[in-house]
Amino acid sequence: MIRSLLSPFTLLLAAASLAAPLAQAQDYPTKPITLIVPFGPGSGTDQAARVMAQGLGEEVKVPVVVENKAGASGFLAAQYVAKAAPDGHTLLITTNTTQSANEHLFKKLPYDPVKDFAPITLLSKGHMLLLVRPDSPYKSVADLLAAARKSPGKLNFASGSSSSRVASELLKQMAHVDMVNVPYKSNPLGITDLIGGQVDFMFADAPTALPQVQGGKLRALAASGTKRLPAVPEVPTVAEAGVKGYDMSYWTAMYAPAGTPPAIIARLNQLFAKASGTELSKSFQARTSGEEALSTPEGLARFQAEESKKWGQVIRAAGIQPE
Repeated sequence: MIRSLLSPFTLLLAAASLAAPLAQAQDYPTKPITLIVPFGPGSGTDQAARVMAQGLGEEVKVPVVVENKAGASGFLAAQYVAKAAPDGHTLLITTNTTQSANEHLFKKLPYDPVKDFAPITLLSKGHMLLLVRPDSPYKSVADLLAAARKSPGKLNFASGSSSSRVASELLKQMAHVDMVNVPYKSNPLGITDLIGGQVDFMFADAPTALPQVQGGKLRALAASGTKRLPAVPEVPTVAEAGVKGYDMSYWTAMYAPAGTPPAIIARLNQLFAKASGTELSKSFQARTSGEEALSTPEGLARFQAEESKKWGQVIRAAGIQPE
């Protein structure tokens, strides 16, 4: 019989170290939870965060607060969460902007989209609408592109996220036209200036765009995906409108700071799955033509890696040079 080389004291320490994360998960949460959003109030991510906050709060019985840290292409929010205590009480609800696109849009990031975060779960996928004012002379995508060809560099577009910007840049590239980007901290700010006539058009996420379209403040020329949005079935896709092969989408996911105990990550994954299954969440996805897309933490890590490659290809195809 082989005798253990470990002393009873060492074995006790090992057992205690294994038990500590489990105890942390059982006690979690011990204080309010904050969901950090990289975009402004009213954005699609902000709306999704508030739906998740309500569902999560009902499960954990502590306050769940949504805090917007818009600006710098999501840098501010990502940095804040990356530096937060890895205890599951400060989380990042974000999109492909911070986690897959920024590394291809900028030469240097103040955070690492992989090393600085612990993936929790993918939440949803969605598409955008190409928007103009109701009194715009552009009644179709063909009208917009014809005007751009007639006056290169004259038309401009708002962008409040990487998805919003790249959607327009890809349209420029595929239609061989020259139009100028006007960046904003978030899509709702861009929409305000679009309504006010400061910009000619923009792509915006469906949760942000649809209320403006349905309220008559803006008109949708096209949807960015390969299928029409159920909420506005009369609006063609960009491909149907004449730009063959065009397809752009975005996604939303939840992350914790790197170093968050795996047991807490597993607990959060279960909690957000429950929050996504509430009637409020289902209603939000139906109203905004979104698609629920849950995952394991490992599944989100793989998905993010695949998306980074895809966004790199799209950004290069759009002719965007890293800033």
